Formats: sequence, C-alpha cells, structure tokens
Amino acid sequence: MAPRPASRPMRSLVALGVILIGLLVWAFFPGTDHSIKLGLDLQGGTQVILIPKPVQEGAQITDEQLQQTVTILRQRVDSLGVAEAEVTTQGTGSGAAVVVSVPGASPDRLVDLVSKTALLDFRPVYSVLPPTATVSTGAVKGTKPVQAAQPDAAFQTQALALDCTNPASYAGGTPDDPAKWLATCDKTGVTKFVLQPAFIKGTNVTSATAALQQQGVGWIVNLGFDSEGANALAEASTTLAKLPDCSVGGASPCNAFAIVLDGVVSSAPRFNEPILGGTAQIEGNFNAESANDLANILKYGALPVTLEAVDITSVSATVGGDQLRAGIIAGILGLALVMLYLLFYYRALGVVAILSLALAAVIVYLTLLVMSKSIGLTLTLAGVAGAIVAVGITADSFIVYFERIRDEIRDGRSLRQACESGWIRARRTLLAADFISILAAVVLYMLSVGSVRGFAFVLGLTTAIDILVAFLFTYPVTVLLGRNSWMQRGSKLTGLGQSSIEKRGPLGVSETLASQRRKAKESTEEVSL
Repeated sequence: MAPRPASRPMRSLVALGVILIGLLVWAFFPGTDHSIKLGLDLQGGTQVILIPKPVQEGAQITDEQLQQTVTILRQRVDSLGVAEAEVTTQGTGSGAAVVVSVPGASPDRLVDLVSKTALLDFRPVYSVLPPTATVSTGAVKGTKPVQAAQPDAAFQTQALALDCTNPASYAGGTPDDPAKWLATCDKTGVTKFVLQPAFIKGTNVTSATAALQQQGVGWIVNLGFDSEGANALAEASTTLAKLPDCSVGGASPCNAFAIVLDGVVSSAPRFNEPILGGTAQIEGNFNAESANDLANILKYGALPVTLEAVDITSVSATVGGDQLRAGIIAGILGLALVMLYLLFYYRALGVVAILSLALAAVIVYLTLLVMSKSIGLTLTLAGVAGAIVAVGITADSFIVYFERIRDEIRDGRSLRQACESGWIRARRTLLAADFISILAAVVLYMLSVGSVRGFAFVLGLTTAIDILVAFLFTYPVTVLLGRNSWMQRGSKLTGLGQSSIEKRGPLGVSETLASQRRKAKESTEEVSL
C-alpha cells in the first residue's frame, strides 16, 4: 500500500520562521542586555566564607542544622536570578564553615543576603525614644502594656542605656526572644524602640512578595499569614488601633507595631483600623532590589544558626576563560568533522544536515540568551560540554532519517514516497532516543547540584531543540527536495545514487540489489525444500 500523499512542508517551515522571529525579537529587544550570563568559572564572582554560630549561647551546632542552612542559603542565592551558584560546607559541627560562591554578584549584597538569620516577629510598640543613651528611668514607664506586664527595672535600665547612634546597635544579625520585651533600634539608627513580646512569629508567614505601592512610588513587601497568624493579627490590630499615635518620648502604648528582623526594627507601621484579611505590608525606603531581597529572605525561612562572614574573596575568571576557549575550539572542530562526514557521505542530503546543525546552533544560542535575560540562566563550562555532547545526538537524528529513506528506496518506492514513509519509520526512533536523553538529563538535574545541573540542563535543552529542528526543518526540507526532478534522477551528488543505495549503512559493505534478491530467493527455496 502506497504511503499517504506528502503533508504540507511549507507550514512547518513557516511555523519555524515564526519561532525564530519571536526568539530574535525577545533576545535582541532594544534596551536590554544582549549577552549570555556566564558562570563563576567563566566570568568570576564573589566567594564568602561564613562561620556558623548557635542561636542560643552554649548550644552545639548539628550536621542537620548545617544541611538546613545550606538548603535555605541556596534558595536565597538562587533568588538573585543566577544559576550555578555553589553553597557548600567545610568541616562538621561547631568547627564547620559555609562557603557561598556566586557568579557576578555584588559582595555587599551577597553578604547581606546570606548572613541574615531572618528571624522575624511582629511586636506592639510600647514606647518610642530618642536614639541616644539616657539615665532617666521615667521615659519607659507608662500605662498598662497591651501584651504583658510592665517591664522590670533591669530591662528599663538596659533600654535607656542603648545607644542607637552606635552602628553596632543597629547592625542586626542577633536573634531576639519573641516571648520577652525588646529594646532595639531601627535599621538606620535614628529611632529607639521599646517593644512588647511578639504577637506573631515569622513561622506564621506563608508568603512574601515585593510590589510597587499603589501610587507607583516606592516598594513594599506584602506578607500573607496562616490561620494562627491571621487571627493574632486581627486581635492585635483591633486592640492597637484604639490607641493614640506614637511620638518620640511618649511613654504610653501606641497604635504602632514593629516588624523586627534579626533583632532590628525593619518597619514600624501604624494600625489605623483592624486588619481582618490575614495580610500585612512592610513599608520602608525600599527599591526593587532591596524589597525583593527582603521578600526572598522571609519567603525561604529563618536560618537555624547565625552566620558571621569571615572572608570575602573576588574570584578571577582567568583560568575559566582559557578553558572556555579550548572548549569552544574543541566544539567547532568536532562540529566541522561531523559536517564534513555528512557532506562526504550524503552529498545533497548532507547539505540539509549541515543547515539543520547550523539552525540548531542558532536556536540554542537564542534560547540561552532569552533564558539568561528572563530567568537568570547562567552558562558554565559544564553547560558548554553539554552543548558539545548534544552535537552527536543531533547528527544521529539525520543519519537515522536518511538511512530510512535509502531503505525505502531499496524496497522499490520512489524518492518522493521514501521521504514520507521513511520519516514515519524514523521519527519513532528519533523520539525514543531523544526521550531517553531528556529523561536522563531531567533525572541528573533533579539529583545533582552546582555545575552538574548546568550540564544536565543544557543537554536536555539541546536535545529538545533537536526534536524541534528535525520536525520543523529537516523533514520538510527533505520532502521538498524529494519533489525535485534533479534529486529524483538519482545522480551521485544527491546521495541517493545507485552506488549509495547499494550500501547498507554509513559503515556498511557495498552489496548489489541483484545479490540481495538472489540471496533472498535462495533462502526461500531452501525453506520450501
């Protein structure tokens, strides 16, 4: 039975053209970066060594706490929009160190992001005081607090002695006990706060996102709470909204509540009315970067230990640049050899294969550029290796299809029919082989970390692009060639001449069609006897 008439290959080519135009516009849109982000081994970056300390003085640091710390730090670092970051531990227990390496990141921003413990709580403001230290005890005294009894004399003395003009007082990084009173500063050192025990803990926060204010001026961080936190917020806001506004030097409880992060007041908004929806906002002098950083810190949870940065190093990419050049040269040589072989053996069909390889390379580059701009994809040496390995996978696709075409011609079909029926038989093999490669890449990506994930991601991406090119370019172009009268005449330059068809495969031995038929006839006669 003759195969179905050829499908419409021009539709596939038009669809491919639309995809290419979309990638080009996205990749080279005016006003955006037109380069692929490179990994730590290729462009350098920042490496920070952190020494963990227990939250409670005298406690021991466990390996479980270290692993939890590494997981949270990796999530925070990935939120910077970069991939291929490395977060590792050196040593165990109290003598361990955590090493964070991030390509292209600002040292100050990286240290600020990874060193915060992110212990968060919400506290009613009992009193707002001048930032300087004072010996007067009357400033803290007032009417009955909202949450707890009057603070004791020792706490009052400590609160009044706190000097917020000293940068060490508002540096943060020291977790507080949410069940106790707290005297602390705001993050700029301008104001001193006396705060009651917390009514919401950071563990009650379920979501944190950065957003522009409704007026479009300034950034805020929106918080969502679980049912326990929402109930506590509703109860506290109902009580605090009835109190007077805070003022510096006031002694009475007021309608403000402080959002305390690592022992320092991040923001102190007022309750003008009860909040019953289970959400809140952190306002401050945020820009897009600082608001997103705070949201990501809160989103991924508090560290089980405190971290002290003891060494900050800028990593050079000199060695990586040499390796990248060597890798690119190796890839170009390998690609050139594959192209020469395809051209020598398949002639005109080899030209189709070369164009397919070139198109696949362009799509891979544009896709990496788009992903680098949109999701922060970072290319490392391991990723380059994954792209080079994929060249062989792509070349295999062409060989399978072209050999199927030759098999169909051996079976007596015309070139036009062979291009169609050969594709029907070849695509199953292509999809099966590529599916195995993609599955292996997915498993490797999920089970690995660091540069190995980069290799797996690029390998899977290039394999998927191989399927796209095979279906939308190689197959329709071959079908169009199969309709050409010059190709149908079967000259040597077509790759489908008599001498080529007589071969069993790219590495096979020449065998005439007559010899094949004679052996088949002899086998049939032997069976009949």
